[in-house]
Amino acid sequence: MYPVLNFPPYEPEVVQLRNKPHLFDPVRKKWVVATPEEWVRQHVIRYLSENLGYPLSHMAIECSLKVNRLAKRADIVVYDHHLKPAILVECKAPSVKMDMKVLEQAARYNLAFRVPVVFVTNGITHYAASIDFETGNTKTISSLPLWKS
Repeated sequence: MYPVLNFPPYEPEVVQLRNKPHLFDPVRKKWVVATPEEWVRQHVIRYLSENLGYPLSHMAIECSLKVNRLAKRADIVVYDHHLKPAILVECKAPSVKMDMKVLEQAARYNLAFRVPVVFVTNGITHYAASIDFETGNTKTISSLPLWKS
């Protein structure tokens, strides 16, 4: 029913609510409609938590921000020990091509958040970059950093 993604496997519980499949979001602590983008987002949440060690309590889903006076929402923002934004994640459905348009969207969102690590994924293809706001340098990184406990 759902595509296999390029993340460590996990078997989410899928339930039918109001005749639609739903997944449990452990960050928002509620059942959410299992859209293709949500399928990717839940895999990212599990990956960040179970594989990289980020506490669920340090994640925010669909964070509000303003971009050119327009209200937007970032898919996932991960906060560090000091509750400063550390990773900005933009999730797309597996059918969405990972192109410059997606990367530019994440970059626009990061103008508001000023997060040092940006991760964009459609569940199949991932791109990650680190940004040094003092020097203006951006470089691609091969993996996301582990949680520093």
